[in-house]
Amino acid sequence: MGIVKIGDKWVGEGNPCFVVAEIGINHNGSLEIAKKLIDAAVESGADAVKFQKRTIDVVYTAEELAKQRESPFGETNGDLKRGLEFGLKEYQEIHVYCRKKGILWFASCWDEESVDFIEQFNPVCYKIVSPSLTDKNLLNYTRAKGKPILLSTGMNTMDQIRQAVKILGRDNLILLHCVSTYPTQDSELNLQVIKTLQKEFSDIPVGYSSHGYGTTMGVCATALGACVIERHVTLDVSMWGSDQSASLELWKFKLMVGNIRRLEKAMGNGEKRILDSEIQILKKLKRKIDF
Repeated sequence: MGIVKIGDKWVGEGNPCFVVAEIGINHNGSLEIAKKLIDAAVESGADAVKFQKRTIDVVYTAEELAKQRESPFGETNGDLKRGLEFGLKEYQEIHVYCRKKGILWFASCWDEESVDFIEQFNPVCYKIVSPSLTDKNLLNYTRAKGKPILLSTGMNTMDQIRQAVKILGRDNLILLHCVSTYPTQDSELNLQVIKTLQKEFSDIPVGYSSHGYGTTMGVCATALGACVIERHVTLDVSMWGSDQSASLELWKFKLMVGNIRRLEKAMGNGEKRILDSEIQILKKLKRKIDF
């Protein structure tokens, strides 16, 4: 497994799991909510927070934007998408706030213009979302920025993943197993794909982007060798918003991070030996030592 440096942290074999709190659009267009989610990620021990950036008129067709869809922002899908999209002022505040709080931040960019927008903040890496894995121009455009890339693999075949890796190159790349349903049922998680990706792409770190229920599967994925765990976070799963129900409330996210760190301690190095702490018990309980 390869190793990638994101900011001041090494990600990959022999290093702690890199935990990302996916804020995405769960801020509901509110900078105040975004800052609360950043605070919670810091308190939980996450390594980074992630947002999503779109150029609305590029990512969506005029027909799609004109569709009727009631939301707090208006009556069309366009009203909703624009209402959820942070602009320069908001990202300037996010950039300063994350630096103040000592946490890394980056974004999923859905189009080339969004890559240029985020690049002005010199992000530590980029995330390419599952729907964009087959967007050759976006892959090349993002790679040209020279930053590490996290590539999510939901709703894609192994052949499509192979082609994306060929385009991006194997350096400074992390693959994320993902299933693109929200929330994902346990029967759909297929965590063994982590092992499949590790076997085929043995020189590329492999992580897991989860949309499932509860905290357990993030810990299980870490046990399978995932070097990155990305999880949506929310202030309250009952809040308005399309991704809230597939997210962890903050106390659960903190529990997951704590259990990942506990697991890392418990995994050890695989060497079977008698521990110093066992010696006294050995002397007390072993009746014979014939070999």
